[in-house]
Amino acid sequence: MYILIYVDDFLVTGNDQKAIHLLLQQLQTQFALKQLGNIHLFLGIQVIRSKQGYFLSQEHYATKILNDAGHKDCKAVPTPVIPDSKQRDSPLQLFSDPSLYRRIAGSLQYLSITRPDIAFATNRVCQHMQSPTAHDFKALTRILRYIKGTLSYGLPITAGSMDLRTYSDADWVSDTSDRKSVSGFCTFLGPNLISWTVKKQVTVAKSSTEAEYGSLSAAVSDVVWLRRLAQELNLSQQSPTTIHCNNTSAIAIAKNPVFHARTKHIEIDYHFIRQQISSGTIKLEHISSTDQVADILTKSFSISRFIELRNKLTICSTNA
Repeated sequence: MYILIYVDDFLVTGNDQKAIHLLLQQLQTQFALKQLGNIHLFLGIQVIRSKQGYFLSQEHYATKILNDAGHKDCKAVPTPVIPDSKQRDSPLQLFSDPSLYRRIAGSLQYLSITRPDIAFATNRVCQHMQSPTAHDFKALTRILRYIKGTLSYGLPITAGSMDLRTYSDADWVSDTSDRKSVSGFCTFLGPNLISWTVKKQVTVAKSSTEAEYGSLSAAVSDVVWLRRLAQELNLSQQSPTTIHCNNTSAIAIAKNPVFHARTKHIEIDYHFIRQQISSGTIKLEHISSTDQVADILTKSFSISRFIELRNKLTICSTNA
């Protein structure tokens, strides 16, 4: 049996219905429980069961965000970020209602639990919570317009391989305000997307290789944690987890046993990644930029390329 608890909500699952029923009976003697039967809604996430497996969606939550923002009848757009758009270079007029901006941006962060296709765009607008401008609010409404056209989208969960695989990417000096890079990585368990991250790097990278290596280090840390979790769930990973990276220089630094002076500023990450390679926890493989799934977490794209990457993330509609 597995039990997932969050405050006063919990899920129980397993392959022995009698044991589950007995557990619930015992809990009922100590606590006031309300049993809701098979899962259909948990922490605002709709769980739809089908012949293929499950489908996770937040359609009702997304609809509420649009209504609260006054955009329930807005015109839909095909991408959450204008292709090739850059962040502002100079201060603009402050937005008149910053509390509204923060409320919507915070809601979008929670929506990204099942919508990683808006993770990059949401991360960008959340960087301006303190003093949002009219330009920032326009970027925020762009995300809302994209959600309007994709309300029924979410993540499918289907049976398949239990092997982990990860994609890591970075967009070098993408923030024009401070020249910091953006890291992005995502991990699949078989056919299912289970983990993803979009984050602006803490320091300014001096090269694209350094930016990619920083993202790779963060991805390795996540993989190590996921492998430990899988071990606890009796899903032991029998082979090293493959991490796909499209930067050959970053891969070369990780694999080269000779320590070069020019990499001394990333020495800690260097030894950490090499240790995981040596222990058989991970292995690095080069992947072409065309096939790099994590690209969608680090930059904006044309409509066709965005849809292609969104499909590779397995995000789809309940009607698909």
